[in-house]
Amino acid sequence: MFKRILIGVVVALVIIQFIRPEKNLSDDQTHSITMKYPVSREVEELLRVACNDCHSNKTAYPWYVNIQPVAWFLNNHVQEGKRELNFSTFTKLPVSVQNHKFDEIIEMVEEKEMPLKSYTFFGLHKEANLSDRQRQLLISWARQQMTMLESEYPVDSLKIKER
Repeated sequence: MFKRILIGVVVALVIIQFIRPEKNLSDDQTHSITMKYPVSREVEELLRVACNDCHSNKTAYPWYVNIQPVAWFLNNHVQEGKRELNFSTFTKLPVSVQNHKFDEIIEMVEEKEMPLKSYTFFGLHKEANLSDRQRQLLISWARQQMTMLESEYPVDSLKIKER
């Protein structure tokens, strides 16, 4: 009985290797945050190594994405991250939402909720382990963008309307 169960599990593991989710590789930058907001090279590099894998239309996939069910887990993680914040489609959002997203960036980076611990577990993505100085750089950048928006738009247009 144990042998049959083991064979069934092995067969299932082999079969699922052929069922792969679509990869996040479009890299369409038409509505990228960089099209509207100034992003220094240092901030751009921080976004690339610590944010873009889950929050853009281009993910740099690790080798283990070729093993199922890991790819399904990572795909779900990336899709969820893009639903929350997608730097590749940022300028498509209403200006009030863009302003709110900058505020969320500040909060998440200050509270060390981003990048997620699961992203850096076991030494994975070491470059995404942000120092306090790097965190402060991202926070300052996001605040600068909010200040820029406040100078260009009426204050009431930067608030998300209650439904």
